[in-house]
Amino acid sequence: MKPQILVGAATSGSGKTTFTMGLLRALKKRGLKVQPFKCGPDYIDTQFHAVAADRDSINLDSWMASRTHIQHIYNLYAEKADVCVTEGVMGLFDGYNRMQGSTAEIAQILQVPVILVVNARSSAYSVAPLLYGYKHFRPSIKIAGVVFNQVSSAAHFGYLKDACKDAGLECLGYLPQTEGLRMPSRHLGLTLTAKRQMDEVIERTSLLVEQYVDIDKLLSLCTRIFPCQYTLPYTSEVGVESMHRPSAKLRIAVARDAAFNFTYRENLDRLSELGKITYFSPVYGSDLPEADLVYLPGGYPELFARQLHRRKRMMEQLREYAEAGGKLLAECGGMMFLSRSLTVRQGGTAYEMAGIFPIDCTMVDAKLHLGYRQTVYQGLSLKGHEFHYSSVVCPDVIPSVARLRNAKGNEVNTPLYRYRNVIAGYTHWYWGETDILKLWE
Repeated sequence: MKPQILVGAATSGSGKTTFTMGLLRALKKRGLKVQPFKCGPDYIDTQFHAVAADRDSINLDSWMASRTHIQHIYNLYAEKADVCVTEGVMGLFDGYNRMQGSTAEIAQILQVPVILVVNARSSAYSVAPLLYGYKHFRPSIKIAGVVFNQVSSAAHFGYLKDACKDAGLECLGYLPQTEGLRMPSRHLGLTLTAKRQMDEVIERTSLLVEQYVDIDKLLSLCTRIFPCQYTLPYTSEVGVESMHRPSAKLRIAVARDAAFNFTYRENLDRLSELGKITYFSPVYGSDLPEADLVYLPGGYPELFARQLHRRKRMMEQLREYAEAGGKLLAECGGMMFLSRSLTVRQGGTAYEMAGIFPIDCTMVDAKLHLGYRQTVYQGLSLKGHEFHYSSVVCPDVIPSVARLRNAKGNEVNTPLYRYRNVIAGYTHWYWGETDILKLWE
């Protein structure tokens, strides 16, 4: 038995991230080992979690991974923790197809209770029917209690408590309307300054959680049997025994700094099973390590375009590695670093990049490209997520080697490029239960 909490919300923008950050820090300050998780494919909130709890956060995504894989990694990472806190995604029941891929589905898979965060800024007792609906819409989703956000006064909270009582839900407290609790921009990069700002906001939020939320009652209501029970015997998509194991341990180089940090913990764990990972920094001028496989994850290269442009030695090493047939996987920001140039603003400099691909990337007229992606390449079924504002100026200058589709199976125009053994595209792939080495067979 241990407390297992899933923080859901009535709608996006309710304040679940703010509350989750404050709760993680408040529990950590009690001397508890807190294991954070994140529903969905987000690779930014997980970095917030790591700052709050001083522990890597793990993605739980029911579209990119199988149910038994989700249960397996939840049990694996939670085993040594005193308490588990999972942050939901969007509204509680919002998925890519009705409830599929939603926070509620993760609650169902793991059989953990939900703490519902409700933004009460423009409402009072009228939240009662909303709460009643959330409680009864899917009775299999156990809502353990409610925390209100943006509460203006004790009198305001009184109306909200009455609403909880009449809806048949436990009221666990609230966060008051407070200036200065806004999380730093999600587009700042993981710089020391951004982490310091984030830490300050998290600390202030934790003090409010400690003051206005009944943490002891919350923990009691959310204590459940651990580990969660598998719906089926655990096997990975390809079967653990059939995963490719090279005869010799691979040397694996992974870019990790303020510009390249959009990674899934499970991906790195799978790579570590194949060999020894050495991290390097394109922004701060590390040499490319000796490697049999190089991984350039996504991030914020546009914020560091000038610094990256000056790393001539690094770019030359990447070109030499590519020409020699080295295996390299680049995702989103990593692909941008391998492009011919990167333009950050209208009329601004087109910063020269590594030039492995004859494409030019730009942030001009930036538009959000967002959604799940899937494809089959080299006989390997891949699933991932696309999230970026940049674009390729002439994306068809080189052909895509695969057709990508969204979660509903509709074709999208997201390319997947290949030059020799360099594979790159905008999609952040998840290979927690996939044999990623098959890409190069």
